[in-house]
Amino acid sequence: MKIVKKEKIVEETKTNLVEEAKATKEKKAVKKPVKLHGQRYLKAKQIVDRNKIYKITKAVALIKKTSFSRFEGSVEAHFVTAKQGFKGDVKFPYSVGKSQKIRIANDDLIKELEAGKIDFDTLISTPEMMPKLLKFARLLGPKGLMPNPKTGTISPNPEKIVKEMSDKIQFKTENKAPLIHIVIGKVKAEDKQLIENFQALINAIGPNNIIRASLSPTMGPGVKVEIEKVK
Repeated sequence: MKIVKKEKIVEETKTNLVEEAKATKEKKAVKKPVKLHGQRYLKAKQIVDRNKIYKITKAVALIKKTSFSRFEGSVEAHFVTAKQGFKGDVKFPYSVGKSQKIRIANDDLIKELEAGKIDFDTLISTPEMMPKLLKFARLLGPKGLMPNPKTGTISPNPEKIVKEMSDKIQFKTENKAPLIHIVIGKVKAEDKQLIENFQALINAIGPNNIIRASLSPTMGPGVKVEIEKVK
């Protein structure tokens, strides 16, 4: 009788453990509530045909119409590219309301990196400073910020490189996806300026390197844009 009782206790324990594990799994599987868009977004979304690819002139007009931010919003371009790790720079014909911050590597910047601080969009280095930067490769490399001779960011004359790059804006795909996101101007900018900035960006990336493109305001729905491939 004692053996039977012991087996019964063991069986009940196993059952309880299985039920607890099942309950824990079900609890983890519960999805977080989906955040719903506000009324202004839903109203703006009704204006855009999500299945349609618009000409750039019409796309820009829609962006201005559907932007509902109460502050000075920007126009963002989004691309799906043919490959990951794609990067380059573009010189926009008109201001986009944002300039990149370029730093030259020196001992003060090394101290900032040691503290985990990154306060730049592009880093220029002399060949002599590269040995000091190598220990930060794991910090800068994944962000695409490590100076590299292929990108022209290592030079014995870094001031000259800064001057050449000051009028350009860098673009690159995300670390784990072939996606590029970049601001091409303010919503209040003239249509002509936004269109020409967009075209300059297309030329810099290369039409054949783009699978899909869209524009969106800081606050508002995205608009798919037609890209003409080079034959």
